[in-house]
Amino acid sequence: MAKKNYYEQLGVDKGANEQDIKAAYRKSVMKYHPDRFATKPEPERKKAEDTFKDINHAYDVLSNAEKKENYDNYGTEEGPKYNGGAGGFDGGFGGFGGFEDIFSQFFGGGGSGRQGGGRSTRTMPVNGDDITMRLDITFEEAIHGCEKTVKVYRTEKCADCKGLGAKDPSKIVDCNVCHGSGVVTAVQNTIFGRQTVRTKCNNCGGKGKVITEKCGTCRGTGIIKKERTIPVAIPAGTDNNQTITYYNEGEAGSNGGANGRLIIIIVVKEHDLFERDGNDLYINIPITISDAVIGGKISVPTTGKNISLTIPAGTQSDTKFRVKGYGVKYLKKDMKGDLYVTVEVEIPQKLNSKQVKLLQEFEASIVAKQYDSKKTFLSKWINK
Repeated sequence: MAKKNYYEQLGVDKGANEQDIKAAYRKSVMKYHPDRFATKPEPERKKAEDTFKDINHAYDVLSNAEKKENYDNYGTEEGPKYNGGAGGFDGGFGGFGGFEDIFSQFFGGGGSGRQGGGRSTRTMPVNGDDITMRLDITFEEAIHGCEKTVKVYRTEKCADCKGLGAKDPSKIVDCNVCHGSGVVTAVQNTIFGRQTVRTKCNNCGGKGKVITEKCGTCRGTGIIKKERTIPVAIPAGTDNNQTITYYNEGEAGSNGGANGRLIIIIVVKEHDLFERDGNDLYINIPITISDAVIGGKISVPTTGKNISLTIPAGTQSDTKFRVKGYGVKYLKKDMKGDLYVTVEVEIPQKLNSKQVKLLQEFEASIVAKQYDSKKTFLSKWINK
């Protein structure tokens, strides 16, 4: 099976910068988040879950400088791996990661871990993973804004040891294998002869330090699991599927890396009367025949107090009225969209005999020119 291309999974080119990768990741997360497929058939739901996992893994690699460099150079985020054989590394070419390493051996000397131009084998900082979660709010809460809270179960830096993993700082000493350098040197017999190779120290994991007495709370890991209640401020005008991002509120980083982000996907419940399109609102309101024929005033609900709308005499069904400034507030502007009111002339049902007679008398009093649409239609039909 062919390996998955992380760039293709996020929908970006290999030359994409950090901002492009972040934007593509956010877009993909919103599209494939499992909560959006909760009511879908099992195969579709499972496919979305797998895609969501792939997207998160791809972003984990491409947003980490070291992993991305390894992936770009070697096709895997772990980089070349030492396999203990005559070849030295499992990337071919007798223990080298590529032509650059071969040239450095023959013309630069000192191997891939040489001083000066070589790549460090010390453990690099790793940023914490992002946490993405859904928050459901009502239509009114989205329109007016509100304060909410979410519960997050995440990894955090251990408060007792301040993330060191040791009982106290004096319990962290230099590794006795690599003597604090984080790397070890070995001589290998390869097809090119005897070569000196520097690799990450297995005893300290490349940190150069070891813990002689671990913290009793985190047991040496430097992190613990905690449930936190995070306040979320929903600004007025928030729309469905918009995201709110809180930096440093995600999973804890390691080796001095930054914490991940908490990404809140807002899901707005549909309203019984209003439909929203951007910052404009739409509503359909039934009116009586007399309102349509002779005109009048009707009461129109808004997201605040009701307003009065004048219906001109002779208004036809499906006529749309625009009420400026009664829509949804813009997120970054002190202004609102508009409210569009479509009136629907309702025909009364189950008329009694008296009502039927009155209606017939009324109809008999109407002359042809008073039915403009009917007259136009008949004119087109006759002239066809």
